[in-house]
Amino acid sequence: MTRSRIPRCRVRLAANALAAFAACLAAVAAPFRLGAQVAVPTDDEAVTVFLVRHAERLDDSPNSPLNDVGRERVEKLRTLLADVDFTHVHSTSLTRTLDTARPIAEDDGVELIIYSPGELEQLAETIRATPGRHLVSGHSNTTPQLAEALGGDPHGPIDHMEYDRLYIIVIQPGRPAVTTLLRF
Repeated sequence: MTRSRIPRCRVRLAANALAAFAACLAAVAAPFRLGAQVAVPTDDEAVTVFLVRHAERLDDSPNSPLNDVGRERVEKLRTLLADVDFTHVHSTSLTRTLDTARPIAEDDGVELIIYSPGELEQLAETIRATPGRHLVSGHSNTTPQLAEALGGDPHGPIDHMEYDRLYIIVIQPGRPAVTTLLRF
C-alpha cells in the first residue's frame, strides 16, 4: 500500500521534529562541565530505539492477528516513522507483532529479525552493541521491561487495552539513555 503524499508532508515534519526533540533531550541529559569539550557522537556510535507494543488484536487467542483498528494503527505508525530509515527491525514470532513491524521493515528494505520475548536481556545487549535505528515490536508485558533493560524509563506497566505508546530511547556511548514517551 502506498502512502499519500499530502499527509506524509505533515508527518515528515512531525518525524523530523521527533528526531530533533530526541537529540535535544540526549544533549541536555549529558553531563557537562564548564569549559569542558563535549564530544558529539557520530551517527555510527549512537543507537536509537523505537519500542512499540503490537497494535490492537482481533481476539485473546494466543496467536491473534490484528483487527481493523490495529491495521489502521499500523498505518499511523508507518506514516509517523516514514522518515526514520530504520537499520534494524525486531519482532517476536507472533502474528500481531509481525504484522505491526513487517510493513515498516518492508518500507525501509530491512530484514525483519525475530527475537524471543523470554530473552530480553540478550536482545537489549545486542541492540546496545549495534549502532543505528531500531524498531522493536513487542507485547504489553515485555515492552516496558525492554525499555528498562536498555537503560530507559519504562513509564510503568502497559494496560491490557493500551496500544498507543511509542518509546524513543537514545543511547549514546558514555551517557545515560534518554527516554521519550509519545502517544500515537
